[in-house]
Amino acid sequence: MEKILSFFDQGGSLLWAILAVSMLMWTLIIERYWFFYFQLPQLQAELLGQWRNRSPSRRMSEQRLKHSLIARYLAQALRGLKAVDVLTNILPLLGLLGTVSGMIKVFEVINVFGAGNARGMAAGISEALITTMAGLITALSGYFFAANLEFRARSAHEQFNTFLTDR
Repeated sequence: MEKILSFFDQGGSLLWAILAVSMLMWTLIIERYWFFYFQLPQLQAELLGQWRNRSPSRRMSEQRLKHSLIARYLAQALRGLKAVDVLTNILPLLGLLGTVSGMIKVFEVINVFGAGNARGMAAGISEALITTMAGLITALSGYFFAANLEFRARSAHEQFNTFLTDR
């Protein structure tokens, strides 16, 4: 625990912001996987039940019902993915902000003590590099899982659409 706190101390206050944003992003990602594995099959069964119980006498309302069911299915499958995308795009920017903040500290040390204070400059450089690394690593993992979740949503949508069309 002491090493973790030391790491966050070296990374500066923006590292805590990166942690908070990445935790929110991961919460949304985990929720989406939970949805795909446990709730999407229930939603699909519910919507298919509505499709099977439709009135066979009205052709036009059948098309509207089909489009409504498909739109509802897609909206549920894509829910929350925009937020994951936004958070994933914010993370490298927070890392870049940490880089700028760390470099400003380096220039302040140079301004006050001159270029001979290596220890003082190292703290700013450390902050710059740690926040950049943290922002990029969390963003890269977010990009991967966001793309995977979007692929799952589109595939599930196509499968559901095909299932309704074949019936």
